[in-house]
Amino acid sequence: MKEIEKIISSEHSNIAGVVVLKNGDTKCESYFNNCNANSRIHVYSVSKSIISALIGIAIDKGCIQSIDQKILDFFPNYTPKKNEWTIQDVTIRDMLTMSVPYKYKYPPYTHIRYFMSSDWIKFTLDLTGGKKTIGEFRYAPLIGPDILSGILVKATGESVLDFATKNLFSPLGITVKSSIVFRTAKEQFAFNKATNISGWASDKNGINSGGWGLTLSPMDMAKVGQLYLDGGVWGGKQIVSTDWVDESTKEHSYSRWKEFNLAYGYLWWVIDNNERTFAAIGGGGNMVYVNRSKNIVVSIASLFDPKVKDRAGLVQNRISFIKKHIEPMS
Repeated sequence: MKEIEKIISSEHSNIAGVVVLKNGDTKCESYFNNCNANSRIHVYSVSKSIISALIGIAIDKGCIQSIDQKILDFFPNYTPKKNEWTIQDVTIRDMLTMSVPYKYKYPPYTHIRYFMSSDWIKFTLDLTGGKKTIGEFRYAPLIGPDILSGILVKATGESVLDFATKNLFSPLGITVKSSIVFRTAKEQFAFNKATNISGWASDKNGINSGGWGLTLSPMDMAKVGQLYLDGGVWGGKQIVSTDWVDESTKEHSYSRWKEFNLAYGYLWWVIDNNERTFAAIGGGGNMVYVNRSKNIVVSIASLFDPKVKDRAGLVQNRISFIKKHIEPMS
């Protein structure tokens, strides 16, 4: 572990914490950059995989009939723009597999407008569809999963945070204290950098973000990984159905994301089919890595680093670090 800590300090300087579980036992729990077990880190797109779990739970409970339901079934008051037909065919399955076209060329162009919007779901619906066909993999780093958040609210009659707390977080011993609404860009930037805020970002309508905005500890992240490693069972209780876990962590999109050279399941990345490894991956190097063949879970919480531009390189770097140093140790 001392050797690994040296490597982290020299080559992975924004890591806040690492937890390694083997056969359900904690083999490593180390913290860096003045963080500790009580620190809460914004895990960015790891939030997507949490949303995926919640969709599965909602289906298990009968709140959602099927992932083949059309998304507009849940938003009957939304009127697509004239001659906009593509969005009417989009299903929950399409959203989960990132197989939905959007009406923009470069995602960063939408960021400022998105954060200024008071209604993230309408903002996303307005950009969903376009001229491309459904079925081609197109990763939406920011806006897409907000539609799934809205569907959860419509289907369950609860906020995403309340539904998650009752059916996922509390059973796993995870605490996410409150929804957080940003009044200014400065507040949001401070949230990204903070290590002591427990919460989940939401718009002014109280809809929690689907693709980002959740803060967790490294151990919280590891618990989610262990839940999926054990087929959705925690403490002898089925939290998420095994079928949903299996479907979520196998490849569904028929084209890989070239930037990462990774396959995709239901808002989970498929790392290696042969070794049965998969991961929840968030900006800055946040990761919940699960290797079923070796019965290992690795969680890495990472601090916000505005200098990181090569996201693909960072992800591959983290995966390489786990395979080269963590797995042999375990």
